[in-house]
Amino acid sequence: MKPLIIANWKMNPASQKEAKEIFELVKKGFKNQKNAEIVICPPFVYLPAVASGKGGFALGGQNCFYEEKGAYTGEISALMLKNMGAEYVILGHSERRKYFNETDQQINKKIKKALLAGLKVILCVGENAEENKQGKKNQVLKTQLEGCLEKIARDEIKNIIIAYEPVWAIGTGNNCSIDETMSSILSIRQIISRLYNRKIADHVRILYGGSVNSNNSGSYIKEARANGLLVGGASLLADEFVKIVKSST
Repeated sequence: MKPLIIANWKMNPASQKEAKEIFELVKKGFKNQKNAEIVICPPFVYLPAVASGKGGFALGGQNCFYEEKGAYTGEISALMLKNMGAEYVILGHSERRKYFNETDQQINKKIKKALLAGLKVILCVGENAEENKQGKKNQVLKTQLEGCLEKIARDEIKNIIIAYEPVWAIGTGNNCSIDETMSSILSIRQIISRLYNRKIADHVRILYGGSVNSNNSGSYIKEARANGLLVGGASLLADEFVKIVKSST
């Protein structure tokens, strides 16, 4: 299985011109690149511009709403993302949970709509610093996965990727150790096995996200056994992102 490397641009850059420039530089660094699957998740307003020259990359949204249409000012539906060329959507990111108070129940509703629209879901789970310090990581992962995957059928789970992102590591430079990441991935597989079955748990893709850079990216894939990476700030630096992908294959 090829590693899946996802670039989450978050609320960057400031202009469509910059977005195109970053994308073109990344694309230039991956001529004939066949050893990894790459997904670029720009702000949704840049999806059409990026989609016009996407090359061999897939595109994703950073969020969506849990209704298909209606009087929901400022929201974007999963179907809109799909129709703009997106194949993936990031849901449950810790920043959405923290700044917008998203609950597991809301995320669950979003997942259902995204799957119905034909999108693949990148579901983010992970504990904050206090929960980690108190040894509550596994309980947090269990609660989040149970809530977010409630009434998601076995035949739908193949379209869900789990991204383990310890909140305390995101954007801090304090990345999670290889051993702890491996332990967390194992815990997630055990939880998925209990919710579904062992076969599904063995095949679900589990990524790592949190202060990923070209110095540690390869270790998360080759040593911690992550199936890929969710890359934040470093994905806006074309040369660095290219190095991250290449070190992971």
